[in-house]
Amino acid sequence: MPWSVAPLRLGRSWIVAPDVRTLRARWDRLVGAEGDERAALFRPSRARTPSTSVAALPGQRTGTVRFSRETGRCPEPVRIAHGPFDEQWLLPDHRLIDTGRPELWRVADERQLFAVEQGYVPGAAGPALLVTAVLPDGRSPAGRPGRIRPLFRRPGGEEPNVAPGLLPFLSERYGHDVTAADLLAWAVAAARPSPAGCRVPLPADPARWAAGTALGRRLTGIQLRGARGGERPRLPGGRRPYVRAPVPARPGPPEYDPADETLALGDGRISPVPAEAWEFRVGGVRMLEQWCAHRTAPAEPGTLEAIGPAGWPQEWTSELLELITVLALLGQSEPERAALDDALDGGEELTREVLREAGVLPVPDGPRRPASVLDHQEEGPEGQFALL
Repeated sequence: MPWSVAPLRLGRSWIVAPDVRTLRARWDRLVGAEGDERAALFRPSRARTPSTSVAALPGQRTGTVRFSRETGRCPEPVRIAHGPFDEQWLLPDHRLIDTGRPELWRVADERQLFAVEQGYVPGAAGPALLVTAVLPDGRSPAGRPGRIRPLFRRPGGEEPNVAPGLLPFLSERYGHDVTAADLLAWAVAAARPSPAGCRVPLPADPARWAAGTALGRRLTGIQLRGARGGERPRLPGGRRPYVRAPVPARPGPPEYDPADETLALGDGRISPVPAEAWEFRVGGVRMLEQWCAHRTAPAEPGTLEAIGPAGWPQEWTSELLELITVLALLGQSEPERAALDDALDGGEELTREVLREAGVLPVPDGPRRPASVLDHQEEGPEGQFALL
């Protein structure tokens, strides 16, 4: 997947929140302020200040006047993957985002999938590559963030982001048609972390490829949580986590009791929570703890980050129950993924030399750059249309 994009640099944390109402309240507070107060609430950086002139993000109907003169309504928040396994909402206003990566927004649609490399942490547990249907910001819980690799280079699921010649070569090698989705599934199952980024070995054995892609499709389906026509993840045997006691308005850090598989959030109780869900980590960081911390950590008084819901919204509980299911299923699949890893260590690989002989490597410069996507006008600074 030669075209990759660096993570977004949001620049200010208040433009992301777990619920839409919070973002609208923060926007209203900001545009209701004037002068120095607006500048202080904005949290200026070298890349963005209230006086910065910048184009709108592709596909987003937001203002392009300098934010110091903004008086309009809050733009419609969009769903993003705010780090691994944490879908939140973002104000998609380019005036508020230090580095928005417009090339990603141009190809984000109902057909796109994003492979997100995770930061490398020596010896840390967790997957090296995750996949999401919503636009990711590329945050990594630990270590240096990796790259974002869209599955397709153009909207509508057109032009797979795959090295030219690789899919025909693999199709001939494995004896059946290999698609870009197959390659992504294999990468999800077989990717390994390294200081240089994700490493994805390619097996010489067609049977091993078939087993790995089947596992990868299952892992991808779990991570997509029903998006792109898939099914919502469910635990086997009819098990599912339930709320045994409501989560209070201001819960403390989560605590886990492995004896009765209970997750405690203050006086709130959720069970059964399989141990695989509680122990699931990315970059060595426990995902359930991080997800809860993003919703319970105190903010500095007087800042926009301090504006939030008065209590614990019901939708957060629903998202938490689904996340528990997702992490449990992924954790329960870990022995299968580890067995694939061991098999690859002892098996023959398609080496770089083989790919060079087939003409797949080196990858030309063109596929490493974003495609030209000019299917709609994009508004530039101060209401002018961008000339591309």
